[in-house]
Amino acid sequence: MTRTLGRSAVPVSRLAFGAAGIGNLFSAVSDAQAEEAVTAAWESGVRYFDTAPHYGLGLSERRLGAVLRQLPRAEFTVSTKVGRLLVPHDGGGDDLAAGGFAVPATHRRVWDFSAEGVRRSLEASLQRLGLDRVDIVYLHDPDHHAEQALDQAYPELERLRAEGVIGAIGVGMNQAELPARFVRNTDIDAVLLAGRYTLLDQRGLDELLPLAAERGVGIVIGGVFNSGLLADPRPGARYDYAAVPAQTLDRALALKEVCERHGVPLRSAALHFPFAHPAVAAVLVGTRSAAEVADTAAMLARPVPESLWRELKARKLLAADVPTPEEVD
Repeated sequence: MTRTLGRSAVPVSRLAFGAAGIGNLFSAVSDAQAEEAVTAAWESGVRYFDTAPHYGLGLSERRLGAVLRQLPRAEFTVSTKVGRLLVPHDGGGDDLAAGGFAVPATHRRVWDFSAEGVRRSLEASLQRLGLDRVDIVYLHDPDHHAEQALDQAYPELERLRAEGVIGAIGVGMNQAELPARFVRNTDIDAVLLAGRYTLLDQRGLDELLPLAAERGVGIVIGGVFNSGLLADPRPGARYDYAAVPAQTLDRALALKEVCERHGVPLRSAALHFPFAHPAVAAVLVGTRSAAEVADTAAMLARPVPESLWRELKARKLLAADVPTPEEVD
């Protein structure tokens, strides 16, 4: 099942494939495993695939494109990102410390939200993907480059959209405040919001999501498992890329206990939760194997009883005013 992303004509599937994992995020996967993961996503009905130059210094784009090029171009949506240029680097070593990806450090990332930087980044992405176009381009993490992104990168993307080179413009971030500024002050189509509209963190609801619904901007929710804590809450788990605080772990375990009492895996509830808000068009999950893809698709397909959401609110694990879905088919 697909829907259009905000006011744009770009279709997205409810479940989106996040390709950071096949760019060797934190640990390596083989070319074959990456191909199997993307193929499994396609076979599970996923039609929206997201990548970025940042992911594995281009490895994610190359691996994703190798599979997508074999599929009917009119039947899938692909997004990539701009803001980091990859500059050749011969210093040796690997990228784990600098970028978090288990790849040789053949390039270094240079922040660039200029109009020229946007064009150079997009041209390089198309070469790595082996595609003649991408459907969505996100401004990637412009936290410390807001003015250049607003004054230079966004207008360039607006020109490319007007020319029909790209179908939609978005901003992708791990915070909700700056994306709200983009929604207020530009004509973007989408926000990729990571980790800020989940069972554990609803900061996106303060301003961004209501504003997006009002302005017709589509929201893609990433990080629904908050760095894996909501997939498997346990001591030693990570939350927002760091060690989980004790209080947050206790809350995650309480969420898990309620879900299990209703016969629902916590992963399933975490995937269903964002869709209760009318601005949310898709949930993007980073998967690195065919097994992870299959599990995610199965979790989203499972129905979640309305009684579960009622109990979460009764136990104040969700605030009374947070939108929650009724049973999802």
